[in-house]
Amino acid sequence: MILAAGRGERMRPLTDHTPKPLLEAGGRPLIAWQLQALAEAGITQVVVNCAWLGDRLREGVAACTPPGVEVIFSDEGERALETGGGIFRALPLLGDAPFLVVNGDVWCDCPLGRLPEAPLGLAHLVLVDNPPHHPRGDFVLRRGRVYNAGGPRLTYGGLAVLDPALFAGCRPGAFPLAPLLRRAADAGAVAGEHHHGHWWDAGTPERLAALDRWLRDGAG
Repeated sequence: MILAAGRGERMRPLTDHTPKPLLEAGGRPLIAWQLQALAEAGITQVVVNCAWLGDRLREGVAACTPPGVEVIFSDEGERALETGGGIFRALPLLGDAPFLVVNGDVWCDCPLGRLPEAPLGLAHLVLVDNPPHHPRGDFVLRRGRVYNAGGPRLTYGGLAVLDPALFAGCRPGAFPLAPLLRRAADAGAVAGEHHHGHWWDAGTPERLAALDRWLRDGAG
């Protein structure tokens, strides 16, 4: 699943008329890079949630979906349901097995095909070095397990394999994913890995521009 429904407030005015996943870096929409990475990992069905400018997102995704990949849209209406609520709404489309989820505003060279098909617990997170805009990090990684405290923190990279059971007891509506992950980490039910390669959070115009320059210079 690609999380693509957000309004992109931090990206305004770029997102006033263009859905954030369709903003370009390196001459391609952000979501095109993600769809390509998923296709290279052998994934043939992808759920994309949509809300803000949903019709434009559908058109843009149709234009950049690799051959052999089927995209199914989870429509959230006029207002996005946040990360947790969006995934919860899409669970009927995702099925009963664990699934890969990718934030719509990240670029990462982590080989998705080597991530586990199922987490050792409720979630498997890809963690990265703390970027300048998030120096305090999110989680602690020790011997392949993820904790909320107890050591130096790393940043959640917006890539994870989730078990649908993570959402047990949730109700329809808007809610974030982070509290569910923290609760599962407290229960010892989250695994993870430290990705040492390239990772970009293109969540602001400045960071998107920096990623665009980096990709156009041939670094990606």
